[in-house]
Amino acid sequence: MALKIRLTKVGSVHQPLYRVVVAEARSRRDGAPVEQLGTYTPKTKGSPINLKLDRVDYWLSKGALPTDTMNAMIKKARRSAAAAASA
Repeated sequence: MALKIRLTKVGSVHQPLYRVVVAEARSRRDGAPVEQLGTYTPKTKGSPINLKLDRVDYWLSKGALPTDTMNAMIKKARRSAAAAASA
């Protein structure tokens, strides 16, 4: 069972809202996820992504592969969490 960390769309046409989920690689985009890790709201000012970084680390240690988009978002979330912790 190959797992991916990816986005699934739950918002409407002009109000995009995405969930960050762990799902089987062969399942459809909006199929049943294994676990929900956070949300991404692209129209929000400030910090549009909310992630549970401890759960992301857990799934990465178990072999889940993030998509290219999620890999970039995880890096950005880690940088913002580190900046918030040092401030």
